[in-house]
Amino acid sequence: MTLKQRYDAILGYFRDNVPIAESELHFDSPFQLLMAVMLSAQCTDKRVNMTTPALFSAYPTPEALAAASFEDVYELIRSISYPNSKARHLIGMAQKLLSDFDGQVPTDIDALMSLPGVGRKTANVVASITWGEPVIAVDTHVFRVARRLGLSRGTTPRAVELDLERHTPAELRPIAHHWLILHGRYVCTALKPHCADCPLSPWCKDYSGRASSL
Repeated sequence: MTLKQRYDAILGYFRDNVPIAESELHFDSPFQLLMAVMLSAQCTDKRVNMTTPALFSAYPTPEALAAASFEDVYELIRSISYPNSKARHLIGMAQKLLSDFDGQVPTDIDALMSLPGVGRKTANVVASITWGEPVIAVDTHVFRVARRLGLSRGTTPRAVELDLERHTPAELRPIAHHWLILHGRYVCTALKPHCADCPLSPWCKDYSGRASSL
């Protein structure tokens, strides 16, 4: 099977069978999405969604968050992983939005990455969901699934991102991120992947390799 055939089959399956795939984070604006994605690093979406209602209510605007104290933000997100650094990053992000971007979440990937606490994955998620930018954010799920399926041999998130974007049509990239992350979250799990129930097993490089060794 060629790489193109593998991509065509896997993307074709998702396109035909999973026409709707969206973020499981709850948000109502680009600013709320940015906060939620920043909090989601090494944390479950379920936990983030339990935490953000109070955070969004207390700080509905960049102006409100920029003026917040570390202690107050920390108390609202203390159940999230790494609350100390995330509280500082949230406040710094809001302050930079005001000083550099007139209080608006920027649409440019590099501009997003200039915000405290915003790396490439977070920037790609926000740009993809909010503005439909043709990028694929690579988190631990996407990284694992892409390598197992044989969509990439990249050994870094950036390398996997470049492979996925190189071989995925631009119009499918925003939803492809969700296809892969949800597949990794519920089917191709880290410790015990559900290979017997996986609809992608006919095209999965890792599965075919293990099957041939039996």
